[in-house]
Amino acid sequence: MYQINIHQAKTQLSKLVEEAAQGKEIIIAKAGRPIAKLIALEKNGHTPRIPGSMKGHIWIADDFDAPMSEEELALWHDSPIFPNDE
Repeated sequence: MYQINIHQAKTQLSKLVEEAAQGKEIIIAKAGRPIAKLIALEKNGHTPRIPGSMKGHIWIADDFDAPMSEEELALWHDSPIFPNDE
């Protein structure tokens, strides 16, 4: 880990980013006072998503996107947003 002035950091940003990617931590200072730390992003450790991996685990009704009945529409449009605050 080392400290660099913000003006120097501006002129050497590409180099500093490469160093951070290799595991170094760089402290960026303004007037000798540390104000930021440049570090590499951690890999999240998650495996990539696989399309269809939930097949057989979830169920969606055949009519889930069917139009609402008049009663449902009335509830949707005319009900208070916070029913307990009436």
